[in-house]
Amino acid sequence: MNSIFLSWGIAAAATAGVIARPFKWPEAVWAVAGALLLVLLGLLPVQLAMAAVGKGTDVYLFLFGMMLLSEVGRREGLFDWVAVLAVNHARGSPRKLFLLVYLVGVVITAFLSNDATAVVLTPAVFAAARKAKTPPLPLLFVCAFIANAASFVLPISNPANIVLYGNHTPALGTWLMRFTLPSLLSIVATYALLRWTQRSALSGRCEANPEPLELSSSGRVALAGIAVTAAVLLTVSAFDIALGLPTAILGALTALVVLIQERKSPLPLIRDISWSVLPLVAALFVLVEVLDHTGVITTLANLTRQAAQHSEPGTAAWAGGIIGIGSNLMNNLPAGLIASSTVMQAHSPERVIDALLIGVDLGPNLSITGSLATILWLNAIRREGEDVSFLKFLKVGVVVMLPALVLALAARILIG
Repeated sequence: MNSIFLSWGIAAAATAGVIARPFKWPEAVWAVAGALLLVLLGLLPVQLAMAAVGKGTDVYLFLFGMMLLSEVGRREGLFDWVAVLAVNHARGSPRKLFLLVYLVGVVITAFLSNDATAVVLTPAVFAAARKAKTPPLPLLFVCAFIANAASFVLPISNPANIVLYGNHTPALGTWLMRFTLPSLLSIVATYALLRWTQRSALSGRCEANPEPLELSSSGRVALAGIAVTAAVLLTVSAFDIALGLPTAILGALTALVVLIQERKSPLPLIRDISWSVLPLVAALFVLVEVLDHTGVITTLANLTRQAAQHSEPGTAAWAGGIIGIGSNLMNNLPAGLIASSTVMQAHSPERVIDALLIGVDLGPNLSITGSLATILWLNAIRREGEDVSFLKFLKVGVVVMLPALVLALAARILIG
């Protein structure tokens, strides 16, 4: 029993380190330290830890491909080119620029995933703010919040969707029937509330009609690589094929074509990728494994099964709400893994599973470490010289996330 409590304590301490970042050390340091400590103390067998790391292979490949595409686009001026287009269309209005960024974020999240929005859109938005000479933070907040608010439009909109459903992802038509209304309410509510929180920063005028940029041939290759990746991901998801390997291959091919075209060394490109996110994800898988190993998942499954037998709508409501808040305490990737294992053991009805999905996807808009996408976004803005504290994000998240979560959950539960 003492070993079980010690395991939980280490997992909780590692999670707290990821959230609070003591000494401003990277999130990965705390997660990896916790995972290693569990193994070194014999609290989690090595073979189980290795198996847990292996479960994240598809996620690692997906992130690798997206980070390659993003870095190639940044280096070849693609994001500066997109920024000029956005600023020109805004015609000097920060509020219109805010709306344009939000709509682009919806499209990228829906068809490329929320992690792609964090990795690919954020540099473009920062460039747009610089071109428009307007405060960047309101526009950067769009990248973070829409990455989660639109992440259940399609199965490919969030890798956590695939994690939660495993090999039983609903067909596209069924998915749209169950999630279109909740997604619409989530997107609209998040926009309205986020726009309200940023109203003072979006007042006045911004720069209009900056000097147009011509996209280089390598920039066009990067744009084509992103577009092809979106089309391929949508296609393979329809056939229930894992997304990681196609994304990694397309990202690597795009980078290779650009490097050959410009006769450049790959080392600077490789050096600038945020590699620390990969061990962070691997460690989170290990921290979840220790919960399964110590019987937590089984207990949760029994509670969920009993509650669903008593009241399916009620169980869906509280399960979605609890996992939505809980995702901010442990990150939504391990929360999704816990939810997936729980519903599989409990044989939960689809309404409960869907409510858990909405909580896992939308709930992380409460805090800065709630989702992998938000951590990726945080890394991206730090590279540009910006930063957002946990408290500053929380003040916005409380206003934006909670009403959107209630509306999305209510819509899905009422659909039946």
